Amino acid sequence: MLTAAEKPLPCAPPATQQEQLDWLRLIRSRRIGPATFQRLLEEYGSAGEALNHLPEVARAAGVRDYTVCAEKDTEQEFKQALKRGFVPLFLGRTPYPALLAGAGNAPPFLWVKGDPTLANRPSVALVGARNASSLGVRTARQFAHDLGAAGITVVSGLARGIDAAAHQAALDSGTVAVQAGGIDIAYPRENADLFEAIGKQGLRLSEQPLGLTPQARHFPQRNRIIAGLSLGVVVIEGATRSGSLITARDASDLGREVMAVPGNPLDGRAGGCNILIRDGATLVRSAADVIEAIAHLLDRPAPVTAEHPPEPAHPAGDPDQVTAKILTLLGPAGVAEDALIRDCGYPASAVAKQILELELDGRITRTPGGMLALTG
Repeated sequence: MLTAAEKPLPCAPPATQQEQLDWLRLIRSRRIGPATFQRLLEEYGSAGEALNHLPEVARAAGVRDYTVCAEKDTEQEFKQALKRGFVPLFLGRTPYPALLAGAGNAPPFLWVKGDPTLANRPSVALVGARNASSLGVRTARQFAHDLGAAGITVVSGLARGIDAAAHQAALDSGTVAVQAGGIDIAYPRENADLFEAIGKQGLRLSEQPLGLTPQARHFPQRNRIIAGLSLGVVVIEGATRSGSLITARDASDLGREVMAVPGNPLDGRAGGCNILIRDGATLVRSAADVIEAIAHLLDRPAPVTAEHPPEPAHPAGDPDQVTAKILTLLGPAGVAEDALIRDCGYPASAVAKQILELELDGRITRTPGGMLALTG
């Protein structure tokens, strides 16, 4: 079985309840995503210290009136979640999903409901159109049933259509639903019964706060987790511009296997699948094809996490010069952070600091695959 090598955390995962609350409070603070969270831990050694310094870091980045997440809000979320039977998972601590932990920009924190061991079994994501055809739904059910019978966990996004069919068919064998909204929010409402069943028989998980109803911007974040949890992603119907293709792209960025079921070229719901196959995705017709495609991932040794390149012997440079260089090198297309640091020609620590300030300032952003790009 593939066991992803985790990038060492810059500090130990939280041990005490106060440290857990600090982690949650930091990730809930404005403009703090997984990569920024990790950089702050590296810079200050703990979430508590990062919270103390975050307002001054934001001021240095030109952000006025920055406030961290209120302590009472974090305490209330934690208290309410535990009362309702939700379990917190922290990056670096068992039973946080090992494969997800090794993915780029893994969420530091997840709320889960159900059996967390399911996310540590070999897993394959089945995703596709919400307005799925009858054939697409039947295909998803057959794939999910047969993968489950082979001991593979089925991962999907709890949407209508292909997602719902895959979850339903894999309930007895094990399925993981990644939610775009809060762990307590059944979305869409038509999947409320399935939502409850997965919480009892499978596993639901979310990185979002309790009570959050998902909006469009939350689905790409969900999709990156689906890809991160899975050895491979199978697209069963998907238009040329769809969330399923975003999930497939995330999977490709993470080195996962990308697979697609071919469809009629006259059916718009098959357009994305046919494009994926044209561009190199593995064509699959059955669960047996899927298992064959991921066989090399089940047995290969754990990948070695690449280290940051050594810092060049150039002068540290004025922060404004470093910022200008970063903005010059970036564009609307994503760039890997290691490549950006190397191309800047300044020490990694200096570039990383300015990246953090630019993220907090909203001038640069991270794509779902963890790449850096200019905002907008």
